[in-house]
Amino acid sequence: MSGSLLDLVKALPTDPSWGPPTTTETMLNGVPYAAFSKGDKLGRMADWTTEGKDREGRGGRQQYNQRYRDQIYGAGPALQTVFNIEGQNEENTFSLVDNSRTTIRTRGFGRGGGTVFRGRGQRGGPTQRGGRGTFQRVGGRGGQQGYDNRGGRGGRGGRRFGWKDYDKPQRNREASVQPKDSWKVVEEIDFSRLTKLNLETGDGEDIDDYGFLYYYDRSFDKQPGAPTSVKKLNVLERAAYNITTSNDPVIQELAERDEATIFATDNILSMLMCAPRSVYSWDLVITRHNNKIYIDKREGSSLDMVTVNENAADAPLEISEGNKDSINSPAQLMMEATHINNVFPLQTVIESDTAKREMPHEHPFYNASEETDPPASKAYKYRRFDLSLEADPEPLHLIVRTELDAVVKNNISGEDQFLTIKALNEFDNRAQGSGGALDWRTKLASQRGAVVATEMKNNSCKLARWTVQSILAKADLMKLGFVSRANPKTSNDHIILGVLGYKPREFAVQMNLNLNNGWAIVRTFVDMVMKEPDGKYVLVKDPNKPTIRLYNVPKDTFEEDEGDGIGMSVVGEDGEE
Repeated sequence: MSGSLLDLVKALPTDPSWGPPTTTETMLNGVPYAAFSKGDKLGRMADWTTEGKDREGRGGRQQYNQRYRDQIYGAGPALQTVFNIEGQNEENTFSLVDNSRTTIRTRGFGRGGGTVFRGRGQRGGPTQRGGRGTFQRVGGRGGQQGYDNRGGRGGRGGRRFGWKDYDKPQRNREASVQPKDSWKVVEEIDFSRLTKLNLETGDGEDIDDYGFLYYYDRSFDKQPGAPTSVKKLNVLERAAYNITTSNDPVIQELAERDEATIFATDNILSMLMCAPRSVYSWDLVITRHNNKIYIDKREGSSLDMVTVNENAADAPLEISEGNKDSINSPAQLMMEATHINNVFPLQTVIESDTAKREMPHEHPFYNASEETDPPASKAYKYRRFDLSLEADPEPLHLIVRTELDAVVKNNISGEDQFLTIKALNEFDNRAQGSGGALDWRTKLASQRGAVVATEMKNNSCKLARWTVQSILAKADLMKLGFVSRANPKTSNDHIILGVLGYKPREFAVQMNLNLNNGWAIVRTFVDMVMKEPDGKYVLVKDPNKPTIRLYNVPKDTFEEDEGDGIGMSVVGEDGEE
């Protein structure tokens, strides 16, 4: 075996039945050629992704490549020498200019990379931030990210997951009404399509006014959160009415006089106009009769209840979803909030038979000979809006029954201003479902804007509905009360921490509430019903998807569950209606 490698290759037996044919050539177009041997073992594949040893001189894979990448496996030392000589000749044609290592100090961001600009701030473009020691991250995963001066990393962008967020149960809410086999789907529309609609409508006109209003007690307008403004929420027994559209005698009279085509109440209409903000399931009953459309609610509908933190990222859990605190479940919170909104407006007015604002017509629902409790301060304004389009052959009008809660004298002009009074409630800012709410007792006085902004986020649908109702009633001011539990562990006693006043249209701008979009939603569903024959239809919000479905239902649907349709409620000492 003292011969050369070439002689050894020639001496090996050949088997033409497998493998490539052997050759005696050692050059291929002037390039040294390593002969193939069937007995060679494959050492490693060629790695074309490595550019050599890293800048820091670390070992590992790069160092392995540097040492062994030029070796040829399966060939003898003679052919290896040929390749090495060729490589040396190529390297000799280059001259080394600088062999000093340049160290680039970088700031690691993990996944996403990006660049940090820091140092003394200066005035620049809209993407630059001034100030000493301020900097920002550009690019990277999740968009723009900020870092504090201590070098801490901010969020990655997008949704921020909480502790064991992956382990939380999937929300499977129940529908407000279960569709039956006899119901036929007429149309299904998602919220993304509804939010793109737009219909310009005027301010509306007054038709008739009913009821009376007491004057608002200005003592509630003291500094919110101050010890002097804290008052106990009292329960007063007053007769309150919440009658649906088709059972309203005034609306029935207006329909007979052919004053409009569509009829609704502000509570029902606000839900339809603010539908894209809703999360919980709700339903409406739409009846078409003699080319007239009546938008009603069911007996015991969820529209009569006031939701709590419906739009929070981590909304309150049901008992079936693992909530161990029953008083903070969605159903119990809605009952608590509804009770507060029934009794709070009664306490904020000064009841006086001599100082009150009488409307041209008497209370449409109160009968003094039959009722034992006095009526609550309430005025009903029936107003008409024009929903017509230029292409409509006939005008399309809508009449809505709106409500006002109190009246107050303007400090400058002395004129009467109409108010709507609502109440936000705090149950426990440390409990699940609080939505990151601040402690009202300590923050309402010093951080009023932050408290209101958090409520706008967690209760977007509820506040939008209240704002729409105030605008529909042409109210001058909307009073928002802040009511908290006396003890977070019980929902029986409450205290009033303060009251804030807002102009409805300015509040709508702060909430990014577009009334033209709401009117377009109403017109869209009205057109759907107008294309169908006379009958009864049900509009249902899907409990788990941002979708609304319109069903054609039998005429006797819900009639077996309805009572006399009076809709009166008496607020008692226990808070139940």
